[in-house]
Amino acid sequence: MLHRKSSRLPPQNYLGHGIYFLAICCDHRHPHIAGPSIATDVRTLLFQSAAANTFSSHAYCLMPDHVHILTEGIHPTADALEFVRHCKQLTAFQFKLKTQRTLWEFSYYDHILSPKDRIIEVARYIWWNPVRKNLCASPGDYPFSGSQTFTWMQDSPVRLAWCAPWQQKKSEKARV
Repeated sequence: MLHRKSSRLPPQNYLGHGIYFLAICCDHRHPHIAGPSIATDVRTLLFQSAAANTFSSHAYCLMPDHVHILTEGIHPTADALEFVRHCKQLTAFQFKLKTQRTLWEFSYYDHILSPKDRIIEVARYIWWNPVRKNLCASPGDYPFSGSQTFTWMQDSPVRLAWCAPWQQKKSEKARV
C-alpha cells in the first residue's frame, strides 16, 4: 500500500484566527474554471464554504486551472483544513454533476502567514496573477478575483513584492 507523505503542519496549526494563503490546482492542471458558468459556481460555493466554516476571504482569484485564496479564521474554532476539505468537496461535487469530470488535484498548497507577512502584499500577489498570466491588463479587468474584506482595487495600485513560498524555492533553484 502506498502512503503519501503529508506536507501539512500538525492539525493544531490550522485552528483559530490564523491567516492562510491557499492554492488549489485543477486536476492535471486542466483549465476547468475557464468558463464563466463554472467560475461563478466555484466562487459561489467557495463563499458558502467559507461562511459555513467561519472564514472570510481577504483575496481570491479563480484562474482557469487553479484558485488562490487568502483567508482568515474569524472564530476560535475555525479549522482551515476542514474549510479546504469542505470547499473542495462542495465544488467538486457540483462540477462532477455538470461535467462528469474531476475538478481538483488530490492535494493543495498552503502557507500560514506569519506576523511579518503583510496581508495586503499577499492579496496583491493574488490579484496580479491574471495579469502575470496575460489574461488581462490590470487586476480590475479580471472578473473572477476580488475580496470580501478589502476595497481591493483601491488597495492594489502597484505590482507586488510578496511571492508564494513554493515559488521562491523554484526561483532560488533556477538561479543556482
